[in-house]
Amino acid sequence: MNFSSFTDALFQFQLLGQDDPSASTDAIFDMLGNTIYAVLALVALWGAYCVFMVWRRVAAKRFKNEQAQNMFLERLAESLSQKDFEGAAQLCERDSRAMVQLAYLAIVNRELGFSEVRQLLVDRFQRDVLADLENRMSWVNTVVKSAPMIGLFGTVIGMMGAFGKLASSESVNAGELAGNIMVALITTASGLAIAIPLIMAMASINIRIRRMQDLVGAGMNSFLGSFRASLGTKG
Repeated sequence: MNFSSFTDALFQFQLLGQDDPSASTDAIFDMLGNTIYAVLALVALWGAYCVFMVWRRVAAKRFKNEQAQNMFLERLAESLSQKDFEGAAQLCERDSRAMVQLAYLAIVNRELGFSEVRQLLVDRFQRDVLADLENRMSWVNTVVKSAPMIGLFGTVIGMMGAFGKLASSESVNAGELAGNIMVALITTASGLAIAIPLIMAMASINIRIRRMQDLVGAGMNSFLGSFRASLGTKG
């Protein structure tokens, strides 16, 4: 389309709006409806992406089961019992799991003393692991809250379009109202369809986070016993 044909189309649209104000109003409501559909699609994709990232993050920070964690702790305790801190650090250095990284942090900061190291581990677990997961989950929670609200906004827009047609015409065909009412219903349903699966996903992720906390807590109790013995301290 060249520039002259574009300006002609724009001029015709302006004339149409002058001759028939309801036509331009309908075009505006149609544009708003399509925009809301696009926003809902983006929100759904962002929510799914956030859930996927949090799920991966939790999986990367925990052992698959307690047996796998205990096997690692036995190897680590063997190195610590021989006071082989370098070997123990090498076992932990390249592993990104929370329990392993906390053990590595304790080993490289062993000069601080047992009590200081124990408090350091608690603080770092809260800040680097749990706080990070909470921040990521907050985005999912934002999507859960905003998706129904965007759907409700679409409902208002659809009903405004429908009532606008009723107000601007003496006789309105029911089929003409169906498009606006459909926008109202589809956006509401879409908002709920986005929020409900994400609520279920959040519940599942929260369960995995609690299991990870329990597993790390049990592992840290075992590790700190071996670590304290390797330092030759009683408390």
